[in-house]
Amino acid sequence: MSYAIIGFGKIGHALARAFARKGIDVAVATTRDPESFAAEAAAIGPTIIPKTLAEALKADTIFLAVRFESHPEVAKALPSWKGKTVIDAMNTLAPPEELGGLPSSAFIATVFTGARLVKGFNHLVAAVLDQDPAVQGGRRVVFLASDDDSALAEVGVLAETLGFSPVPLGGLSEGGLLVHARGKKWGHLIFQDLVAFDK
Repeated sequence: MSYAIIGFGKIGHALARAFARKGIDVAVATTRDPESFAAEAAAIGPTIIPKTLAEALKADTIFLAVRFESHPEVAKALPSWKGKTVIDAMNTLAPPEELGGLPSSAFIATVFTGARLVKGFNHLVAAVLDQDPAVQGGRRVVFLASDDDSALAEVGVLAETLGFSPVPLGGLSEGGLLVHARGKKWGHLIFQDLVAFDK
């Protein structure tokens, strides 16, 4: 399984650090030349590999960590997203009427045609996501939602591998709403920093 993070702002950095802590290779890309952020990637660790957008999109599992307004440019980079698992880690304040009345994750699923889309890793602010998920003997929770059960399970395994405790919320229309920032009304689980303890 190969991994990529598209977007290398605060959330992209936090995700990269999660991979680096576990020594797992992950490509990082933006729409810029990879040389422009190679030093930042190297500072995080040797498993963080700067690539062009086209190279990074060859990965099996892809985190979307760009500004929401930039997602159409990423979506156009592949003619079809079939066979790709896309983890939507973005947030938007766009009201539902601008998104066809859909939660942002369900809207993104219509744009990334053919992808197995999972909403996740978006409900924590970057400064919290950036921290080691091992907390006082427990693991920091990440919420996941998807209309594809097998993709949800795979991303859950990845979250556990990265040290988090995944909590599935169901489909994009139900669970996605819980972690969706919409207009002036926030999903109930946005910014909830929870820790799970093994029984």
